[in-house]
This record gives sequence, C-alpha cells and structure tokens, in this order.
Amino acid sequence: MTHTYMKSRFIQCNLKVDLVPCSHPIHIFTVWMVLGIAVFGCASFDPRPVKTVPFQDRTQSQTQGKITVTSAALTEEESEAVFGVNLGDDGIQPIWLRVENNTPSHYWLIESSLDPEYFSPLEVAYQNHSFFSDSTNHEMDNHFINAAFRNPAGPHSTTSGFVFVNLSRGRKFVHVDLLTPGDVKSFMFILPVPDLHADHLQVEFDTLYSEGKIVDYEDETTFREALEQLPCCATNEDGTRKGDPLNLVIIGPQGVLAPPFISRGWYETEVIYEGSIWKTIKSFLLGSRYRYSPVSPLYLFGRPQDIAVQKARGTIKKRNHLRLWLSPFRFRGDRVWIGQISRDVGVRFTTKTWSFTTHVIDPDVDEARNSLATDLLYTGGLAKIGWVSGLGVATPDHPQTNLTGDPYFHDGLRTVLLFSDQYTPMSEILFFDWENPSLKTARHLRQIPSLD
Repeated sequence: MTHTYMKSRFIQCNLKVDLVPCSHPIHIFTVWMVLGIAVFGCASFDPRPVKTVPFQDRTQSQTQGKITVTSAALTEEESEAVFGVNLGDDGIQPIWLRVENNTPSHYWLIESSLDPEYFSPLEVAYQNHSFFSDSTNHEMDNHFINAAFRNPAGPHSTTSGFVFVNLSRGRKFVHVDLLTPGDVKSFMFILPVPDLHADHLQVEFDTLYSEGKIVDYEDETTFREALEQLPCCATNEDGTRKGDPLNLVIIGPQGVLAPPFISRGWYETEVIYEGSIWKTIKSFLLGSRYRYSPVSPLYLFGRPQDIAVQKARGTIKKRNHLRLWLSPFRFRGDRVWIGQISRDVGVRFTTKTWSFTTHVIDPDVDEARNSLATDLLYTGGLAKIGWVSGLGVATPDHPQTNLTGDPYFHDGLRTVLLFSDQYTPMSEILFFDWENPSLKTARHLRQIPSLD
C-alpha cells in the first residue's frame, strides 16, 4: 500500500507538519484541522515606526498651567500599521498621548478616565498571539509594552505613548485626568477619526442659505412665535405625507454642539452605502451592536436631515435617535437646528424601506424628547431650556402615525435647548418663560387608559 505524506512549512511559525496518510476520512479531517489551526494561529506581525503613520497630523493640544497634553485617536488602518496586527476586529482603539510636564511634580495618568473598560498592553497583545511562535509572541509583547504610555509623567520631562480603549469611529471623546498629591488636571478632547462615512460630511452648511434668507431674532417673544409657526412634522420626500413630530429645537454657536452629544455617548450615523447596508444586515441577523447604523431620511425645508445621531443599546434593534435640520433662523447670532427625536424599541419587516425592515418606535415620543434634555444636563454646555407649542396634541386614544405606520402620541410641545461656549453648572441653567410642560403633561396623561 502506497502512503502519501504532506509536509508544510509556515513562514513566521517555523511550523513543520508531518502528516499521517490521508486516505482515511478521519485523517483528512485531521489534516485540515491542523492546517486551519496553523493558518489562523500564525497571524502576521509587521509594525511600522510610529513617525511614519499619519495620525500625528491630527493631534490636538491643550495647556493648563505648566502642563500640556497632546492627543490623537487612531483609525483601524493606522492602528494596524503601528502595531502590526488588526486591533479593530477586537473593538480596540489606541489613543496616543503626550504629556509635557514643566512642573517639579510627578503626574499620574488615570487610564480609566479615558475609558473605564480600557485594555492593558499585554491584554491586547495576547489577543493577537499566534499558536506556534513563542518568539513572535515575545516580540509582540515587547512592542505593546514599549509603545504604551508609562506612568508617571516625571517633572520637567515629556512622556508619550498609547492607551488602549474601546473603538469609536468618526469622532472620539477623550477625557484625560492627571493626578498629583493636591492637584488634578483634567483635559477633554473631541478627536477626529476619519474612517466613517458620516451623513453630515455630505452637507455644505455654510451654503445652505444665502444671507438674504437668514432671519436673526434678538427678542425672545418673536423668536418663540417663529418656532411655533414651524411645521408640526417631518414629511416624505415630496411633502405629501406627514411623519414623525418635530419636537426639538437646539441653539448654539458653531462648534459647541458636537462635544456635549459625543461626551454623552451619542454617535454619528453613516450614509446608506454598500458597507453600511451589509453591517446593518449583519447586526440585525446576529443581534449585535452597530452604533453608526444609517437612519432613514425624513424631510424638512425640502431636504433630508442634515445630521443624524443615535445612542445605541447592545443590539441594533434598540436605540434613541435624533435627526437635525439647520434652519434659516438665528437666535442672537447663533445657529438654530430643528430636530425630531424618538426611541426605537424593536424591529419589524416592511416593504416601505430599502432594507425591508424598520424600527418600531416607543409611541410616547415625549419620553425620548425629555430623555435627551436630561441627558444633556450633565454636559456643562447647556445654558437655557424652554418649551414652545406648535405640534398640536396627539393622545393615546387618537395617536398620529409616522411614515411606516407606527402610532405615537405627545403633549404638543417642542423642547428648546440653548447651548453656550461657557461652562454652566446644572444649578445655574436658566429657563425661557414660555410653556409649562408639567401642566401640559398632566392634561395629556389623564387621557392615557389604565394598564390594569
């Protein structure tokens, strides 16, 4: 009987496999199992020098006293270049930090300020170990240890390195705390991560309205009247059908609105393209999380939403999501955005969307509106709150419906949130002397039938 033997040598693993005869099915299975383990257990490891990777072109710096912190968030591609392995598949993102300490004290970086669930360098390295190459694993361990930020930042010195946190795309909120006895320095960054097909990147906001179309309100009374005259709801593309209620107004100087949302875990949404469609389908089938899932278009001012953001739960089926349109209004020079917010609580099939699925919304849309307001109270950027009418009232007994047929009810009010570029403690937030939502809600809730 003639026996056929196979020999395979794998680069990097230095693995030599002398296999038994392959004629028996069990032997064939064993061959493929060993080959599979070898191939998947021998990931390549080829890091590049940090200075050759372009994330350093996006660094941001802040100074407090005699300490300067510089930071950048890496894309998945940059991360793989620096560390020689794919960290994105494990949901890990390196944050680069440099601390210039011109004081006589040691300052300690509190890693959990960046992410309470941060990863240690050797933890990340271990997840990328190969099965059969101790020398490569040892080299990888050393690379991660040497690249990591090493505490403390000594006096009159500069310390730099990476902290490994959970992956975010588009923009990353980074909070850096440095501690020494008797003092804490806190730095907050919104770092660009240019690897997301975000919807708002498709909009030229500065050219949406000509100067002649923009109306700037100085007086609160006339501004309130203008807000009350806005349409009640977003519509379909040709404006023939009403959809979800326009239950939110956000005001603020250019550049100050993104940080409060990002710091509270609101994520940008991707445009609909092949990649986002596939990720949405995969998340739906696997019940996994996709924090950047596209939001279907609704229309106001003759165009779909300019920005959509969402706060996702552990599954794509559940999220709180917000659409925003830049309006032709200004309030004392600041931009005014009109919004629609609702909470997704499930998914059902439909023929009315591109994906043949649609989210089911919580019919109490006031809850989603109020949830956003209370969430943003904690950011320090919110300066004033108010409520205006303009939606009418929809009761549980006589609800309205959105474009995919989901019913919703509300008290008829829009929440108005005014942001400032100055920090405002929660106790000092002011209120517009407009509608009283507690009275509206009381009348509204009396019409909800008993659940008993």
